[in-house]
Amino acid sequence: MSNFKIHTIETAPEASKSSLENSVKAFGMLPNLHGVLADSPKTLEGYKTLHSLFQETSFNNDELTVVWQTINVYHECHYCVPAHTGIAGMMKVDETITEALRNGTALPNEKLQVLHETTLEIVENRGVLSQEQLNKFYAVGYENQQVLEIVLGVSQKVISNYTNHLANTPVDEPFKKFAWSKTTV
Repeated sequence: MSNFKIHTIETAPEASKSSLENSVKAFGMLPNLHGVLADSPKTLEGYKTLHSLFQETSFNNDELTVVWQTINVYHECHYCVPAHTGIAGMMKVDETITEALRNGTALPNEKLQVLHETTLEIVENRGVLSQEQLNKFYAVGYENQQVLEIVLGVSQKVISNYTNHLANTPVDEPFKKFAWSKTTV
């Protein structure tokens, strides 16, 4: 049983309070993940910084979602898969992309499929990427910049996915309708 606390602005360590206030301004609520991360002000800051930086990469909204959800699904994150399903909707990502990622089916175009496969190989093999997969990545128009940007996305998601496993973070109310668990084939 986890003894992690989901902080409010009032209960958070002083060094986390302004960051949590910014979360409320940005999301209209305090995400439970941020409340858990508040126990470590530097981890909260690191997570939010990586999130912001990843959103500023060369990836468009569909590609951001492919990277995030590939990692979330691989890590079986009960919190992040539903959250990023809702976020993808807000980002106007086609639902067929989100559903393919959630269900482990093929993506609607080759470029997104190769991005998914490359991200998955990086995560599964802890950063080791075969030359064959790298060649496929280049062949659909990506470059070294995007490989490194996947690594940035992995860094962000490791913080959130691992924290959610450790804390058993409850899914936020707006995302409960997107609940997810890994289906076995």
